[in-house]
Amino acid sequence: MRTRAEGLASSLPPLLAEAEQLANSVLTGSHGRRRAGVGDEFWQYRPLSVGDEARMIDWRRSARSDTHYIREREWQGAQSVLIWVDASSAMGFTGDASRPAKSDRARLLALALSVLLVRAGERVGLANLGQPPRAGRLSLVRMAEALTGDALDGGEYGVPDTTGLPPHSRAVFISDFLGDPAAVEESLGKATDRSVRGALLQVLDPVEETFPFNGRTIFESMGGGVRHETLKAGGLKERYLDRLAERKGRLDELGRLSGWLYTCHHTGDSAQAALLWLYSALDRSR
Repeated sequence: MRTRAEGLASSLPPLLAEAEQLANSVLTGSHGRRRAGVGDEFWQYRPLSVGDEARMIDWRRSARSDTHYIREREWQGAQSVLIWVDASSAMGFTGDASRPAKSDRARLLALALSVLLVRAGERVGLANLGQPPRAGRLSLVRMAEALTGDALDGGEYGVPDTTGLPPHSRAVFISDFLGDPAAVEESLGKATDRSVRGALLQVLDPVEETFPFNGRTIFESMGGGVRHETLKAGGLKERYLDRLAERKGRLDELGRLSGWLYTCHHTGDSAQAALLWLYSALDRSR
């Protein structure tokens, strides 16, 4: 899975997860902020001014003119990003053997997102591991080991884990969000209390979006806790689609009220498009 995730990540430009509150997380990394400060990347030359020390002069650039120039570097800050991946039984569903299960797509996207964030110098963590976000490739190894496990052990439906969210950080919740929406609202409330913003990615199978059922049908949850048999499945379609649209609308509204961004991704669609959206969402939710 890590090889697939890195392959997916390698085709995208390095988009940066920018922070709204950076004062408490200033580090030297590969994440430029387009202003002078501590960092490795060159930003600009400027003329020597009163108060500048002689050791700051770039003598090679200054030799080409009658003015002494200072070589400024970019101020760089590393942002903490915590990712929660729904491990509930519901995520094991797929409506077609040719499509990945929702859990497989969610794990792939979480790891690909982590690959890009680490390349950009960010600190990344997996809420499921119960560990704080860390920088470097070793964190990817730990995450890959956790995400490649076969077992789904989160009950019927998942609830976002906000236990290890650092204040003023970013977060990503990846789930089908088909459980109790009040639990998601509570999790977003806790995140907002810590000045955490981020992205909600709802992962659904196309079957869950179109409800292509007719006649006698038995509906059973992946965990076996819910079972419903009907002789007229087609008669449920309109009500089901209305409820699904209502759920999506509530997630979008919860996101907007909390300063988060929401979108729905289908397992039959491009994983690359979802990954690009995630990076853009992290960059915009500031």
